[in-house]
Amino acid sequence: MASLQRNINALYLIKVSKWFTLVMPIIVLFYEDNGLGMQEIFLLKSVYSIVSVALDIPTGYLADAWGRKNCLLAGCIIAFGGFATYSFSDTFMAFFLAEVLLGIGQSLISGADSALLYDSMQHYGREEEYLKYEGKVTMVGNFSEAFAGIFGGLLATVSLRLPFYCQAGIAFIGIPAALALTDFKGKTHIENPVKNILHILHYSLVQHKHLRYDILFSGIIGASTLTMAWFVQPVLMHIELPTGLFGVVWTVLNLVVGIAALYSDALSARLGINKTYLLILLFITGGYVAVALNLSYAALGILFLFYIVRGFATPILKGYINQQTFSEMRATVLSIRNFIIRLIFAAIAPVLGWLNDDFSLAFALQMAAVIIFIPGLVLLVLQWKK
Repeated sequence: MASLQRNINALYLIKVSKWFTLVMPIIVLFYEDNGLGMQEIFLLKSVYSIVSVALDIPTGYLADAWGRKNCLLAGCIIAFGGFATYSFSDTFMAFFLAEVLLGIGQSLISGADSALLYDSMQHYGREEEYLKYEGKVTMVGNFSEAFAGIFGGLLATVSLRLPFYCQAGIAFIGIPAALALTDFKGKTHIENPVKNILHILHYSLVQHKHLRYDILFSGIIGASTLTMAWFVQPVLMHIELPTGLFGVVWTVLNLVVGIAALYSDALSARLGINKTYLLILLFITGGYVAVALNLSYAALGILFLFYIVRGFATPILKGYINQQTFSEMRATVLSIRNFIIRLIFAAIAPVLGWLNDDFSLAFALQMAAVIIFIPGLVLLVLQWKK
């Protein structure tokens, strides 16, 4: 039982090392201070996304075959290398390398952390508590992101490079935390890795229809909450909120997500899977419509409600997927989910950005609701039939 608690505490620390992002509030200023223009900045961000998307499924499979602990340790070491590269560099190519390292590190950690948590609970016969602890891990991540924004801004008043030095130190915390983990699943000997990845893809997206609908629905909801995160700042600009309050709103929103995630297991137990899924879909799409129709200070209250549902959704949807997945393929399946989220976001984000630029913010938000609601409802109907 001591190993279980040690694993939970170590996963909390790994989450902090990933999400306590001091550099986010000042990263554009840092780039510009080092002579980069917006075109180069967007290119760097796209490099990170491309690396993460390309490696999500292979690294998820690697966690199943090589071991969750090994992948988490490698991911934490590589992520530390990415921030260390940023800390001592001032050229585009060096930043390019740093983004590649951060993308690889993120992919190695993504999926392996949730899979190891579920395996740990399963080892001690406490699977029914997984959702509660997944909610706590999510809460730790969002609280970390919330408070990091405040500290990052304060550090930047001393030096724009100081947040990166501190960020490298925070990223390093994940390395001893990963070393402290106990991997209850161990390694799996695989003769043909490519064939096995294709088998898992076929099993989760073709053969097991119930799991397929869960993964696709989770992908749509995950992409929709990620999209709204990028709409928050345009909404705040539209309602002419004082710039000094942007960080306060961002902090409060992330705190709301963390608190809601803590109670996700209670909501799921009370409503059951069907009602929970319907509530998530209606509140997520309804949030887009409500913000579009209330582009005033009332939108702040709607965003807080939206972020409450976001906090419930993430651990609940991951939990249902875990319950239907074998241990030897769990990290791969969770990585397929992450891949679908990023793929959907990559497909709809440019379209919504164009609608925002050429029409209006309200129209873009309304179209986002339509794009999310129709496939989401279809998947729910198919799920209920199963």
